[in-house]
Amino acid sequence: MPGGQAADEQKHFTMANAPVTTLRIAIGDYPHTLPLKRGEITSPSLKLDFVDVKPMHKAFKPMVTEYAYDASEMALIIYLQAKIYGKGLRLLPAAMLARFQHGTMLFNAARGKLGPSDLAGRRIGVRSYTQTTGAWIRGILQNDYGVDLNRAQWVTFEDGHVAEYQDPPGVIRTPSGQDMTQMLIDGELDAAIYGAELPKDLRLQSVIADPDTAARAWYCKHGLVPVNHIVVVTDELARANPQAVAELYRMLEAGKKAAGLPAAGQIDTAPFGKEANQSCLELLISYAVQQKLISRRLDVAEL
Repeated sequence: MPGGQAADEQKHFTMANAPVTTLRIAIGDYPHTLPLKRGEITSPSLKLDFVDVKPMHKAFKPMVTEYAYDASEMALIIYLQAKIYGKGLRLLPAAMLARFQHGTMLFNAARGKLGPSDLAGRRIGVRSYTQTTGAWIRGILQNDYGVDLNRAQWVTFEDGHVAEYQDPPGVIRTPSGQDMTQMLIDGELDAAIYGAELPKDLRLQSVIADPDTAARAWYCKHGLVPVNHIVVVTDELARANPQAVAELYRMLEAGKKAAGLPAAGQIDTAPFGKEANQSCLELLISYAVQQKLISRRLDVAEL
């Protein structure tokens, strides 16, 4: 029997007879994760026990505080803060959710025009100051539009997920039960930052005019799509079973391939690999330091 064939058969025999590891994992429903969730991507050595969490951000705090899952989708700012405070999590370069952010800050046009240059002294709502979308749009406004973030009044509705972190001075909390969109419509807020689902109210318009065109220009400048969510695993899993972590990454990558992403000629909104995510991570780390979301500049290699 040729040596190569014998080696392949031995490898197959070993994998087929190896004990199967089951990983408890919380990730969202995306085109590149559905092939895994439907059982179309399988492994002889790894079984994925999917935990359904909706909305997805509800999984972040249990993962940071309790290591509730072996692997989980996580917002990048939460992960950066977890790293600063020594939480036992490790990054996999497998993006779950990425999108352009230019249209995520809205104002009520019925109360007059509002652009980036008008934000000084304004009250701006955001679910949490640590929300990754908020970090991206604030970074864009500061670095591309010259907005002084310290001159705006940031109004939040929730705490962040890393308990050790405290919001910067001047960030205020609304009383419990307040609705951000209603406050924006009523004029109690001048602008508000939203995530994936924008309110369907024609009065609410983007603070950055023509956000699609602005996002395309930003992409030409930076060559990246802002990543919001990426996959993390526990340090315990990475130390005890690195083969399972490698196999998880292989399966995630296979899911993306099975989904046909990115389509020919389309921008990759689910970048995989260290090189593909390097520039994005470096830029968001810079924004996070500027906004006092993390206390020091992390090196991507640390993640």
